[in-house]
Amino acid sequence: MVVTDLFLGEIATELLKQLLAISKKASLCKSSAESLMAGINELIPMIQEIKLSGVELPSNRQFQLDHLSRTLHEGLELSKKVLKSNRWNVYKNLQLARKMEKMEKKIYMFINGPLQVHLLADVHHMRFETTERFDKLEWSAKKLEESIGNLKIGVGGGGGGGWMEEAVKRLEEEEMKWEGSFGNNSYSGLGVEEGKRKVKEMVIERENLNVVGICGIGGSGKTTLANEICRDDQVRCHFENRILFLTVSQSPNVENLRAKIWGFITGNDGMGGMGYDSVPKWDLQFEWRIVAPMLIVLDDVWSLPVLDQLIFKVAGCKTLVVSRFKFPKVCNATYNVELLRKEQAISLFCHSAFGKTSIPPAADSNLVKQIVDECKGLPLALKVIGASLRDQPEMYWESARKRLSRGEPICESHESQLLDRMAISTQFLSKNVRECFLDLGSFPEDKKIPLDVLINMWVEIHDIDPEEAFAILVELSDKNLLTLVKDARAGDLYSSYYEICIMQHDVLRDLAIHLSTCGDINERKRLLMPRREAQLPKEWERNADRPFNAQIVSIHTGEMKEMDWFRMDFPKAEVLILNFSANDFFLPPFIDDMPKLRALVMINYSTSNATIGNFSIFSSLANLRSLWLEKVSIGRLSESTVPLKNLRKISLILCKINKSLDDSVIDLSHIFPFLSELTIDHCEDLIQLPSSICRIHSLKSLSITNCHNLEKLPPNLGNLKSLQILRLYACPTLKMLPPCVCDLIWLKFLDISQCVNLKGLPVWIGKLSRLEKIDMRECSLVKLPNSVASLESLRKVICEEDVSWLWKEMKKVNLDVQVAEKCYSLDWLDDY
Repeated sequence: MVVTDLFLGEIATELLKQLLAISKKASLCKSSAESLMAGINELIPMIQEIKLSGVELPSNRQFQLDHLSRTLHEGLELSKKVLKSNRWNVYKNLQLARKMEKMEKKIYMFINGPLQVHLLADVHHMRFETTERFDKLEWSAKKLEESIGNLKIGVGGGGGGGWMEEAVKRLEEEEMKWEGSFGNNSYSGLGVEEGKRKVKEMVIERENLNVVGICGIGGSGKTTLANEICRDDQVRCHFENRILFLTVSQSPNVENLRAKIWGFITGNDGMGGMGYDSVPKWDLQFEWRIVAPMLIVLDDVWSLPVLDQLIFKVAGCKTLVVSRFKFPKVCNATYNVELLRKEQAISLFCHSAFGKTSIPPAADSNLVKQIVDECKGLPLALKVIGASLRDQPEMYWESARKRLSRGEPICESHESQLLDRMAISTQFLSKNVRECFLDLGSFPEDKKIPLDVLINMWVEIHDIDPEEAFAILVELSDKNLLTLVKDARAGDLYSSYYEICIMQHDVLRDLAIHLSTCGDINERKRLLMPRREAQLPKEWERNADRPFNAQIVSIHTGEMKEMDWFRMDFPKAEVLILNFSANDFFLPPFIDDMPKLRALVMINYSTSNATIGNFSIFSSLANLRSLWLEKVSIGRLSESTVPLKNLRKISLILCKINKSLDDSVIDLSHIFPFLSELTIDHCEDLIQLPSSICRIHSLKSLSITNCHNLEKLPPNLGNLKSLQILRLYACPTLKMLPPCVCDLIWLKFLDISQCVNLKGLPVWIGKLSRLEKIDMRECSLVKLPNSVASLESLRKVICEEDVSWLWKEMKKVNLDVQVAEKCYSLDWLDDY
């Protein structure tokens, strides 16, 4: 209700005029009239303010103002009576004077009583509302500043930074902060609460950590977690509300951000007219002290050079870096955001798809769970895909499930809001690194990818050396585009790549497939089958009348017979990956039409070894350089097979050898004359290593691992004059090393770990003058030959504690004797 209806201003003005007249006409009322006039003069500005404010007042305050209005009306009537009164009528004038005095007291009681309380209440409300509005104003200014900063279309050429991607990202991250809980299955759960606990520990309890990080793949809830940290009461209390949250973005104004941070640290938050020149240009590592601890949150950081400029090393100032990428050189500790558990994933998906926290009774529960499984616990995927399916018929849902299983977007919003959002991570990769990322779509989902396979493939098709290929792998891992799964033994010098494998989130794999399957199918660089199918895609068959110019061909099927293949021409194919699950598998006849094939990978995911048909086709692979065979039965190659002179690497994993390598069957040095690396792993029927291997004089690495029935090595092993690495890991039946091992003059690494029945080292092992490392953990050796003292290049020995003292007694300078930790792992069985 508005007070203006009562015309208080006009009443007060009229009353003032009447009182002036009264003061002149009635001397007895003069003092009361003058006093009342002064009071009304004080009331007029307040009444005018109320009149013009348009503010609706509470009922009790409105009642009091109505009462004041009536009092002023009474004063107006009283003034009229005074004007009409005869100046000589003293009695009447005396009565009027008394009434005037009462009127004065009544008005002054209101001024000195309720009005004062109203003022206090107004001040209290004003303070609260001002604080609230300033918070909103600050938030709006921040968002406006970000929006203006993001209005940079195509900054940096092809390097990204366009405003559209960032606008979509910001919108979706704000939407991810949906409030309210889903009963007992809130999104916070493991995804936020556990993360909050770990990040709070880094931020509050561990004072030695100056820079800490939150990292995870796009859409995993990093910014949500960072905001939860900033809102946490314990964090705010620890930092006394001195928390600065800045969004860096892909194309930041670094000087502006530095100015804000420096102003925050020095207490001059606005920086006023100080400008950028006031920010120190040097690295702040001097003895600067701040009054109270401070927290600076840098969200959405994309590059190390930018981050380096935003870190101020000031005692008491902690920085929290939020990014898709890891920055191990800057961050003292990093929390990797965990994905949602199944129950939480279903809750989030149902919230987006049905507006509920669980699967509605009318919905197909199995279908919903299958679609949720495709999202693999990624919050953004669950939210976007759920919203895309909302209010859609069941047939649409079934179509979406099939498209998701093939790594295809289910609709335009899914493509733009999820896959395109995720694709932003690849825009900052160099060309070679991005191509390597896209290659990951060539492998089946939810399977560990042997790193050896990737390294071999990248070396062959990207013209890089193995060391650069490994560096690319580490970069992709640091950018959360894949996950490294390491054996406890991996990482040391001479460790094998097959001790490391990688995993990739299915959404990232779908992204790689999505980016690789654009354009004309015959012109794609990668021809991929995203999921296992009973036969080759019909789209391939429809376009088989023209050559396929793919560089990588990846096929994923079940059992394939000769009649299941159709003719295809691959004039540019350099890598062929055959993923299958079968007991019998006929090699595709079109391998003949791959003249440039350099790497062939065959991986069988069934429970038993597959019999390979058309094995003789290998004789046509003149340019083949790398061969990986996993869980297959090795066929026999005849002496008439054309020598594979370009073949450099062979890996036989979980294979049945079937005596196909025996000297009575084939001369391996004739078929593989320039082989440099041979790996045989988990081949149970390998009893004796064929001696023809020892005539491959180009061999530099020989790895016979986990072959539990291997009894002995060939007596002419010493003929491998170029051999630098000899691994005999986990061959428990092997009882001795032949003396000829001492003739391996170029040997640098010897691994006999877990050869539990090996009785001792060769007597003249000291002749191995270039030997740098011996791994003999879990061996039963009780003594060392005297010649070990002559191992002049030996720098590291890994052994059991009871043997370590034998090495230490030598008192050899620069020899690192490391006692091995017990490590038992059957992780390699997970895929079988």
